[in-house]
Amino acid sequence: MHTTPPPPTTQPVDTQPLLFIRMRDGTRLAAKLWLPQGAETTPVPTILEYIPYRRNDNKANRDHQIHAFFAAHGYAGLRVDMRGSGDSEGILTDEYLPLEMQDGLDILAWIAEQPWSDGKVGLFGLSWGGFNGLQLAALRPPQVGAVITVCSSDDRYTDDVHYMGGCLLTDNLSWAGNMFAFNSCPPDPAHVGEDWRRMWLERLEGSGLWLDTWLQHQHRDAYWKSGSVNEHYAAIQVPVMAVSGWRDGYTNPVFRLMQHLEVPRRAIVGPWGHKYPHMGGPGPAIDFLGECLAWWDRWLKGIDNEIESEPCLRAWMMDPSSPLTTSSPGHWVAEETWPSARIKEQAWRLGAGALLNPGLIARARDAEPMTIQSPLSVGLFAGKWCSYAEETDLPWDQRQEDGGALLFDSWPLEDAIEIMGAPVVELEVAADQPIAMVAVRLCDVSPDGRSARVSFGILNLTHAESHEFPRPLQPGERQRVAVTLNNIAQHFPRGHSIRVAISSSYWPLAWPSPRPARLTIYPEHSRLILPVRPPRAEDGALRAFGPPRMAEPLPQTLLAPADRRWTVNLDLGSNRVELNVVNNDAHYRLDETIIAFKRHARERYSYVNNDYATLRGFVEHVREFRRNDWVVSTVTRTVLTSTETDFVIRATLDAYEGEARIFSKSWDETVPRNLV
Repeated sequence: MHTTPPPPTTQPVDTQPLLFIRMRDGTRLAAKLWLPQGAETTPVPTILEYIPYRRNDNKANRDHQIHAFFAAHGYAGLRVDMRGSGDSEGILTDEYLPLEMQDGLDILAWIAEQPWSDGKVGLFGLSWGGFNGLQLAALRPPQVGAVITVCSSDDRYTDDVHYMGGCLLTDNLSWAGNMFAFNSCPPDPAHVGEDWRRMWLERLEGSGLWLDTWLQHQHRDAYWKSGSVNEHYAAIQVPVMAVSGWRDGYTNPVFRLMQHLEVPRRAIVGPWGHKYPHMGGPGPAIDFLGECLAWWDRWLKGIDNEIESEPCLRAWMMDPSSPLTTSSPGHWVAEETWPSARIKEQAWRLGAGALLNPGLIARARDAEPMTIQSPLSVGLFAGKWCSYAEETDLPWDQRQEDGGALLFDSWPLEDAIEIMGAPVVELEVAADQPIAMVAVRLCDVSPDGRSARVSFGILNLTHAESHEFPRPLQPGERQRVAVTLNNIAQHFPRGHSIRVAISSSYWPLAWPSPRPARLTIYPEHSRLILPVRPPRAEDGALRAFGPPRMAEPLPQTLLAPADRRWTVNLDLGSNRVELNVVNNDAHYRLDETIIAFKRHARERYSYVNNDYATLRGFVEHVREFRRNDWVVSTVTRTVLTSTETDFVIRATLDAYEGEARIFSKSWDETVPRNLV
């Protein structure tokens, strides 16, 4: 059995900050290369990370700490700016396009031709890089020997930033605003020369409004199937390590990959948000890069380190913590296979405001139907679908939400329960509108009454049978639906209660249905199914991951600290409710390249007087780059509103050299709602 991470021996590293890789159509992509000294004469495997997030400034420090570490341990680290990003030529017009895959194949072919390359490549990345790592592997290029995918998805419709359960996520707007800003950023004249301005104007004019594209595809059609590796898992024929965190939006795909891939595979799920686990919070960061080295050593270098004898799944079993803090008490557990035969379903029936455990179900009397039409305030304390800033965007005390929901509480537990997997709530439900949604939260209620969200799921009821072919509801007609909640590992202690909370909206995490809907729940035909995991003695002897390791950071000067705030405002005079989000990164100057860059972002989600016609989402980004007398900036603003029949997008893009505005463009688009 693999018992220790690779030894800490390192070797000197040479860095090439800029090289260009020519694609088959002549477009040049910019890259940065880290090499162990001597690789030109003794070739090594390559770790490729291929993303649009600017290797020269925005991600320069993070990239260096990862890829210099890999290089110091005998691998070439290659970070490529995607077409139309950073210093690369061309235009980036959407995610995961066939052209992105074509460029990826060209990069792999180029790597194999280099004197420092032994021809073997590991695909590596978080989020976008995790997605395209799986997607490229599914094309079976001969160079790829293994994949490490972090915070990514196998299904672009059901488990990505755009839709959940057939409901429109407001993270779709948030992410569109983020990429709107990224696509507006210029290349660096120090790297591309006088052509920088032409390249910049080409991007500003041609990258487009991605939010409009994503709203055009409200069902799981061919657009989302493209790039979803769950369409054909068997296409992936190399070992895969999949990693995520319980606070991330991309946990569910890890479990599906472990279930459906037929290659050597391994999973790690910690208490983290949307970050690499050696940098992640809240909770214990780990020696993730050491785990990566063990994976690369086994599958790229053929070293018999017995990594394949590790359990299929390592997960952080969450202990209850106050929802008013960002701590993550718990411990590591493991399952040798997934799905695990050890985990058994346990059904709890919904009663009259109660959650009835298996021993009480047979003695319970049928409860009367219960109705709910939630106020739009249910969801203001939900946090973000995908946590990027764990100190501000996690769910708050759920008692703030529960007044607008139907609650079903168990009696205080006589014995502790641990669950691992995806809880499911089966409902018999009727709606009084042809389009309606249901949101279900699973909470841990402590003896003092505080309620912490454990997991949640949302479902557009018109999608109950199919995300591809939804059907309008017949008002008043009962239907049986299953709401699958996000995967979780959670310990419910003795004396705590389990709560199921059901609401008819969950704003602003998800965009509500066109009109307020009243749901009728029939408890006698509704139940919670928990994936109960019995304790495993072997968990106490699991190999420790160890503390994080990475390369030393690049020399840099802090110009302004990060500013992250999450504020809910209620104006009792106007009855206007507004969630305000400030997410400003720290402002740095990289000392070696003397480039300073900043990213300011703010979002607002509001409504007035509980009126669905007043729903409004607003995202603004300011990006600035500065070196000596070269100062450029962009401002992007996006507003999304809706009527009963349409989504309405208004957006503006302004770009500046110094104080002179050199480009301005606006959009005013209407997209018909299609059972959303």
